[in-house]
Amino acid sequence: MLPIQHWVQNFTITQTDIESLINLLMENETPMTSDELLTILLEKHIEEEKSLLTEQYEGTMLYQPVATYEIGDRLIFPQFDYETATVTETRHGISEDYGEFSVISVKFDKAVLNNAAKPREFAANFQHDHALNTQNEESVPFSDVNDVKVEDILGATKDSLMQQLTEALLKNEVLVKVANYWFPGDLMMEIDIGQLHLAEAVLDMHGGGPLSTEQILEEIGGLGDAPRKLQLFSMNLALDEDKRFDEVGPAGQVVWYLNRMEPELVNRVPKILVYDPITYDKSLLTSEMVALEQEIRDELSDITDESTTTEAAITLIYPHRRMGTLPVNAATRKILPTAKTPRIFIELVDEEDDEVFTAWVVHQHRYVYGLEAYYAKHHLPVGAHLTLKAGEQPGQYIIGYDSHRSLTEWIRLFEPHEDQITFDTRKRSIGAGFDDLVIVGVDNLEAVDAFFNTVQEQQRSLAALLRSFLTELSRLTPQGTVHAKTLYSVVNIIRRCPPGPIFATLVANPDFEDVDNHYWKISSS
Repeated sequence: MLPIQHWVQNFTITQTDIESLINLLMENETPMTSDELLTILLEKHIEEEKSLLTEQYEGTMLYQPVATYEIGDRLIFPQFDYETATVTETRHGISEDYGEFSVISVKFDKAVLNNAAKPREFAANFQHDHALNTQNEESVPFSDVNDVKVEDILGATKDSLMQQLTEALLKNEVLVKVANYWFPGDLMMEIDIGQLHLAEAVLDMHGGGPLSTEQILEEIGGLGDAPRKLQLFSMNLALDEDKRFDEVGPAGQVVWYLNRMEPELVNRVPKILVYDPITYDKSLLTSEMVALEQEIRDELSDITDESTTTEAAITLIYPHRRMGTLPVNAATRKILPTAKTPRIFIELVDEEDDEVFTAWVVHQHRYVYGLEAYYAKHHLPVGAHLTLKAGEQPGQYIIGYDSHRSLTEWIRLFEPHEDQITFDTRKRSIGAGFDDLVIVGVDNLEAVDAFFNTVQEQQRSLAALLRSFLTELSRLTPQGTVHAKTLYSVVNIIRRCPPGPIFATLVANPDFEDVDNHYWKISSS
């Protein structure tokens, strides 16, 4: 069979190909997906390839030195990538080593293989061992060309072929693309303002959404007798061009929501989650610090997750606990849906009792919004261990935590006074597994919010914040040391920051002393 690579190297989309696809769309009066168009185009190319191969190789024989040939015979040469040639002359030949044999002159069909200065000559009637004599007709790669299947080609080369097709379709001014469907723009159905008002009213009655285009069409009574796919395509385009509507479906699904009814923090990033990037020298980080950053998996860290697990583990830090969000980090990104849209509507299912919470994935700003009620329901502390995995239904994701009987624990408590950082230790009843290096309690949210605003206004440096936190936290332990992960956790109460800049600042500043195993203290000097 022709190697799959052959189809990538020789698959060139021409203007004729695009015109044939346009004609097909016009004849059927039905939009088609990129996958459908690629399949049709590949089937067309396979048939054309079969015709060309049949024409090229009809009446040919495989060249073997042992055989005898006559003028006019058509031969296939394996050593030249199975190119074909015609015998133009035969003559007698002789060799001291091999004795008598024949010599044939050939003219290749591919001009580049012909040498004008000297005819291409090959041995024939050569009665000695030769590697080419062991080949037979079944070894010719086009011998089973009729067995070529579109599925086989797509299985190995779909991404490459799809990219080529998409680029060609996008260059064509006749076609319009909506939700991965294509159709000639001139044949689109006209959607009037009244129908769009009806679509808005339908979504309004459903709490803003989400609704599929099919559901919207059902409730407004459709768009006449046109094919359903054309109605869906035309309505999708009209909704997409109207700012009242927001497409919030994951990749492969088209789902609509009313912009004005979306949660505010889906369209506006909470201040507490906004990171003002800090430039730092990454070479300062030891391999152990890099490993700790990988372990923390802050969504703002430039790391990747090579694991193949289908369940993501998350340790909840204060900014996400405060705003009812979940990080879209290296681990959760592999679980959550992707889409070209800024916001994706999903459902989070409580692993304990199957209660469903609506949520929104905001990939651009790396968070999922909508978990405030879930966190409150289970009284989850900062530092709680969470899990996320895909559910059985599309668009649903299972969220869980390490649940156990409530136990009384001693935890650090952050208590800001005016513009001063202070900590204390208090007993708290906690019914969830947590990271004791990350956990921190906050009783007075208003005071912490006010302190957050003060720190932003004063533009305190990261080094100054670390000095204050390290000084106060060290009072809580006999050793007077604080773990780097704890510093990361508490810094993020009043300034969003990934671990990298924090670790680098600890290393670079002489005020801080490393006492091994990621523990730090204020330098004695």
